[in-house]
This record gives sequence, structure tokens and C-alpha cells, in this order.
Amino acid sequence: MAKTSTCSGFFRDAPILILDEPTSAIDAKAEYEIFQNVQELQKDKTVLIISHRFSTVRHADRIIVLNQGKIIEEGSHEVLMKKKGLYAELFEIQAQGYR
Repeated sequence: MAKTSTCSGFFRDAPILILDEPTSAIDAKAEYEIFQNVQELQKDKTVLIISHRFSTVRHADRIIVLNQGKIIEEGSHEVLMKKKGLYAELFEIQAQGYR
């Protein structure tokens, strides 16, 4: 936990936060704690999160889906699920592991 709050202090004055796979090697509890801190830090900031985990990006204001280096879909989780494109397909595949 001390590591998370140390990171929080480090990023406090940054206008843009870029997090590349911030939860790739941690457990669910640590992921929750990290995103609680990100919620506090993101006020008046731009936060760019690069992730393959849908639990990480699901609540983003805007999700950009890349395929072979090209943007193929863009929108909120709800919008992308309604489109029934690649995002929705991969979300459903990942979600099956939790059912």
C-alpha cells in the first residue's frame, strides 16, 4: 500500500498520466487500490491507460480499440458493446472466465 501512495504523490502535479498495463502483474485487490488512487488523481488531468484487461478500461470516458496498429472502434463501454464489434466480442470472451 505504501508503494501506491508514493506513486500518488509522484504524479500529483502531472497534467497527463500515462499508465501502460498498470495492473498486468497484480492481484484484484491491488488493482482496486491503484484505481482508487487514479480516481483521486485524475481530477483536471488527462489519463491515458493502455491495457488488455477490460476491467481496467471499462469505466473510461473514451475507449479506443486498436487492431494491427489502426483505430477500428471508439466510444464508451456502452457504445462499443452496442456496436457488437471487436471490443464487444473480446469483452464477452474475457467475461466468460468470470461466469
